[in-house]
Amino acid sequence: MQIPIFTVDAFTNRPFAGNPAAVCLLENDLDEDLHQKIATEMNLSETAFIRKLKPGDDFTKSSCFGLRWFTPANEVPLCGHATLASAAVLFHVQKNTNSVLTFMTLSGELKARQVKDHIVLDLPLYKAYPQELKEVEELIKAAVGDMTVQDVRYSPDTKKLLVRLSDTYERSVLEQMKVSAQHFLSAEKTGKVKGLILTVKGNSSGKGHDFYSRYFAPWYGVLEDPVTGSAHAVLSSYWSEQLGKTEMLAFQCSRRGGELKISVRNDGRVDVAGQTAVVLKGNLTV
Repeated sequence: MQIPIFTVDAFTNRPFAGNPAAVCLLENDLDEDLHQKIATEMNLSETAFIRKLKPGDDFTKSSCFGLRWFTPANEVPLCGHATLASAAVLFHVQKNTNSVLTFMTLSGELKARQVKDHIVLDLPLYKAYPQELKEVEELIKAAVGDMTVQDVRYSPDTKKLLVRLSDTYERSVLEQMKVSAQHFLSAEKTGKVKGLILTVKGNSSGKGHDFYSRYFAPWYGVLEDPVTGSAHAVLSSYWSEQLGKTEMLAFQCSRRGGELKISVRNDGRVDVAGQTAVVLKGNLTV
């Protein structure tokens, strides 16, 4: 069986930046174990599988599809950058004629729409609550060493720990940090953290980025993720509250780097917009 497959760099407008995702278009049902085997073979932080929901559906004309995401190690409940990549394949490669696409996922219905040269994702917004430092002290030390931490929050819905570094640190400090995420696995004793967000406040003059971040998920086999939509579903809620803003520009400071436009809505959801670059088109033989 031949499966059309694409590699798309998400949250960037140029190849080899942003966050790469593989996207598979499934004409027919795929054996359950093949999803994971393909994701492991692709060895990107995420491989997305778009499937038709009923006979007669068409990748060019239909507006609603099933969508699943797999890391090289397991299936995940939400992945922003691979959703952006999936929408890019449908809009830009398949020339889908709909203005809005709906994906049925483990995180409910997610929508994607085109606005000029960006694709806007409609994602859930996740609150992060103050976290008792003692419980996660060892994990934070493994991540930031002796750096000054200003705030620690935990998002129970996403199992992500948000660590805000002191406002005295610039973006360059976050970028230059040497983080050994493999050590997080033994340092995390609570069993409740599956992702670690490091974040720092951005430029306060109103120009440039409102906040910066890096994201680590060794629990899912991803040491550092280049640009993470699901982490921004947590970061958007936190920084909107901290900065008193609903419209924000964010930058994830991985080696590849990526920019996200954020609009916090009043219905408990967030619009996260980004650009994409399709870098590979081919077929998998399974």
